[in-house]
Amino acid sequence: MELQKRDFVRIVAENQGIIRSLCKAYYAGNEDQKDVFQDIVLQLWKSFGSFRGESKISTWIYKVSLNTILAKVRKEKHKITTESIGNAALSFSHAKADDDVELLNQVLQYLKGVDKAIVILYLEGYKNKEISQMLDLTATNVSTRLSRVKAELSAKFKNQHYELKQP
Repeated sequence: MELQKRDFVRIVAENQGIIRSLCKAYYAGNEDQKDVFQDIVLQLWKSFGSFRGESKISTWIYKVSLNTILAKVRKEKHKITTESIGNAALSFSHAKADDDVELLNQVLQYLKGVDKAIVILYLEGYKNKEISQMLDLTATNVSTRLSRVKAELSAKFKNQHYELKQP
């Protein structure tokens, strides 16, 4: 049991960046991020014994983390008013983003649960097949959702006459 605890603490420490990036993508406030981080660690501990090693540990952590966040978001949904990206007031002309990462985080805040998860996983370098396994979707569904999000964001920027800075 003690070895299992040490392994768990080490694995969480090695993969905390994955968990924190998801927390930041779904929650803007530091306190909310800390709360969901703790919820994720608790869920990881509860399911640690059931990890079968059929995937990389980081993939398993991503899946547990994402499912924990999505479940929490669903519970909170009645408290939170969300807008679709088409109705959202994306005022990037007023945004004082320090860098591209901050701008990306702003955009991610307007995506819905599963679409946001797909985009995050895609940006992390996962292939459609891996994303589909993590989210229990088909690879075709993942590809379709990615295409729709790209088209929706592109249309939003064109319609609002936003100019993206080229490096």
